[in-house]
Amino acid sequence: MNKTVLITGAAKGIGKQIAIDFKKAGYNVCITYNKSEKEAKEMKETLDIDIYELEITKKDNIDIVIDQIVLKYGKIDCLVNNAGICDYSLFTDISEDSFMNMINTNLTSVFNITKSVLNKTMIREKNASIINISSIWGITGSSCEVHYSTSKAGVIGMTKSLAKELGLSNITVNSIAPGVIETDMIANLSKEDINSLKKEIPLNRIGNPSDISGMAVFLASDNARYITGQVITIDGGMCI
Repeated sequence: MNKTVLITGAAKGIGKQIAIDFKKAGYNVCITYNKSEKEAKEMKETLDIDIYELEITKKDNIDIVIDQIVLKYGKIDCLVNNAGICDYSLFTDISEDSFMNMINTNLTSVFNITKSVLNKTMIREKNASIINISSIWGITGSSCEVHYSTSKAGVIGMTKSLAKELGLSNITVNSIAPGVIETDMIANLSKEDINSLKKEIPLNRIGNPSDISGMAVFLASDNARYITGQVITIDGGMCI
């Protein structure tokens, strides 16, 4: 029987590549999307996966989606918390509403969807994995991204705490902290900005979504059953 993975925010970027690689590994792949309906429907057609429209800040909607997946597949073996937003602003320009939107989208949503999946399937099955996509900025902090860095640091703290709490239930919890990856999040950067970033990276290149997705599939595999509570940076050496 194939295992089932749920990946949030997976219609584009890193999440899309994670979905592709889990499908190649033989999983039943379920993804959520919010605004990227066109891209999600294209993935459904080309990859034969399940797609669910979801505003991840809406707790009731989360429970409905989880119920639908469990009804169809019986359980969820792996949860990849990938959905999130970013924003570049001076700290003094960040409004309270903007700060709370970042926290609710990047951190509170991880709490809510993880709790729902645990309660509805994983605690009962006692053989699962949770993978949280954080950021190196959650480790080092980033100028002009205080609210983003704070939300991702929270994801790391949640990862470590949950790993300790869920170990006896045979549930591993790990975090991947990407560096600068070629996605829409850096699409607004100029060529000069990209070249400046490359100079800060020992491997002298911007990362690809596939650099992240391979690690996600590994952390969900049987070969990683003794790995938990870890924050794995994939950044070309940027934050050594």
